Amino acid sequence: MQKRTNRISWAARLAGMGFGALALGLLSPLAQIRQASTTQPGFFSASLYPVLEKAGCRGCHTGNGVASTTRLLFPPESASSEDVEAFGRSLSVLTNPANPMASLLLQKPTLRMEHTGGKLISAGSAEEALMIRWIEFLSTGPQPQQTAIPQKEGSSVRSGTPVSRRLTHSQYNRTVRDLLGELTQPANRFPQEDFVNGFRNQVDAQSIPPLLSEAYSKTAEKIAQNAYRRGVFQPDRSCSKNERRDSACAEAFIRTFGLKAFRRPLTQEEYERYRLLYRQEQKRTGEPARGRQIVAETMLQSPNFLFRIERGSAGPWKSYEMASRLSYFLWDTMPDESLYEAAKAGRLSRSGDVEREARRMLEDPRSRQALDEFVWQWLRFDRLLSATRERKTFPEFNSEMAAAMAEETRRLISHVVWDDRNFLEIFTADYSFVNSELAELYRIPKPAEEFGRIGIPAGSGRAGLLGQASFLTLTSKPAETSPTARGLFVREQFLCQKVPNPPPGTNMNLPPPSKTAPLGVRDRLEQHQNNPSCARCHSLIDSIGFGFEKFDAIGKAREKEIIKLSASYQERKDQPETVEIEIQPAGVIKGIPDSSFHSPGELGRILASTAACHDCIVKQVFRYALGRPEEPEDEPTLERVRQVFRNSGFRFQELLVALVTSEAFLN
Repeated sequence: MQKRTNRISWAARLAGMGFGALALGLLSPLAQIRQASTTQPGFFSASLYPVLEKAGCRGCHTGNGVASTTRLLFPPESASSEDVEAFGRSLSVLTNPANPMASLLLQKPTLRMEHTGGKLISAGSAEEALMIRWIEFLSTGPQPQQTAIPQKEGSSVRSGTPVSRRLTHSQYNRTVRDLLGELTQPANRFPQEDFVNGFRNQVDAQSIPPLLSEAYSKTAEKIAQNAYRRGVFQPDRSCSKNERRDSACAEAFIRTFGLKAFRRPLTQEEYERYRLLYRQEQKRTGEPARGRQIVAETMLQSPNFLFRIERGSAGPWKSYEMASRLSYFLWDTMPDESLYEAAKAGRLSRSGDVEREARRMLEDPRSRQALDEFVWQWLRFDRLLSATRERKTFPEFNSEMAAAMAEETRRLISHVVWDDRNFLEIFTADYSFVNSELAELYRIPKPAEEFGRIGIPAGSGRAGLLGQASFLTLTSKPAETSPTARGLFVREQFLCQKVPNPPPGTNMNLPPPSKTAPLGVRDRLEQHQNNPSCARCHSLIDSIGFGFEKFDAIGKAREKEIIKLSASYQERKDQPETVEIEIQPAGVIKGIPDSSFHSPGELGRILASTAACHDCIVKQVFRYALGRPEEPEDEPTLERVRQVFRNSGFRFQELLVALVTSEAFLN
């Protein structure tokens, strides 16, 4: 978590308060209350705010935190002291004026009352004394009404402001394919992209480091050379019959190629610059095609090609920018001729026009590749395809099986979307699309054809993508399952809830099985409950992951967990190398009522009926489409899209159309 620059440490604030404040920790609760009533405390200056921060309350009580649905939501870390003070006074809704000690604001963090986050403040501590003091102050009379404080998530991007979005590697590959017929997918060899806010297309992470800049330069040269060798730049390929005269042909090529490469018309100044470059190269080599090659190579290195530059409502190319925004979201590539014509005619400024284009585009096969890219990033197939497994324990696992796992999930989601079914079926489907290898892993009959549709046995516990090997594998370790990773994935990807990071220096490794008591993964993880700094977060995520324990680290069903014993445990040669432990899967999503489950299928049904999951799907698509996290001013857009999504019976295509016609997307 990024620290506020003007934040004073807990120790420093206590020191600044003097002995009187410190002495509060030595008084009884009633004495503390009586003493507190003699002064006029301030929420920011009296140190209660740092107490809540130190306790880690912000980690859950934010717009996308685990406790986002409660009445306690922290202001952004950049909030002014006045905003923090207003936040503190708004906490009066969590107090009990008649009995301050019974206030939720005190009962929850001290665990006198059930609290999903566990015990954060100890009874009798100085921190509790400060809490009681503030509760008593709030209980003495009406407090000013707090206005909503923006829950900023850290993005520097605002709706309607100029922004530059770099082409992602997949967009680069598809753009050079559609622009020059380059099929080698050159961006696959670029430096890896970072995942931010769950995706690789977020504006705040799209810089160009030196290695990537060098890769762009070399690749532009190679792509232009390949196009030259294929004859792309010959007059009969790049000019019409009426433009065969070299000067006319050159002008037509520069303007036409420039329009497609920059995704907007060239300015006259740009045209003159590229025409001069063309003439110099044509004169040097004596080949007009070489002149076009150098123009293409240079344009491919321009920021106008590498970035989708959106200047906002005041920009001169707004219609063309909207064409690009539509095409890179719905197709993951550059606009087609129809979009350019619509932009030229100014037909992309109204929501009705945009909706017509969007529905046309969703009928195009390129929309399938865009959906696949979204799914690939959202479900983190990169982790799956790079997964390794202990060979002796999982001899059947290899890269081909990992690819088959990803393909199964891709086909399920593609089927639900393009057959216009309820999107929540991805969590509840009692069928799947498997090949022979996966059918053997699942112990079900092989399909009539590879990746053909086949029913999932009712008693298997599998249903939807949570029961598929892709999810169960990418959230496991090389030798064993990881309830922590599985629970965290559900929280972050399907509920859009941020779980606080572990404290610095935390040892993330589980203790090995004991000599005297070999323990399974669940028993070893439950030891975290003895450490308060670990228990708070692990209770939120492990409690979910435990419900998947009947499926091993590659998604194979099991009734028992096999624990390998270390050599030091085997004191005699006749002692076993492994111990089997009966598995009793039981999970729960803390914070969601009636959410106990015992299998992936049961959890899938819970998620499909949970509003937080529905909202999260909308948020994930929003983040991917806009390249940034949602912000408070986006709430009207999100609510409108949520309503359309619900009213359509959760049809994903309707979600896409609602989003591209929303204010946030159009501005």
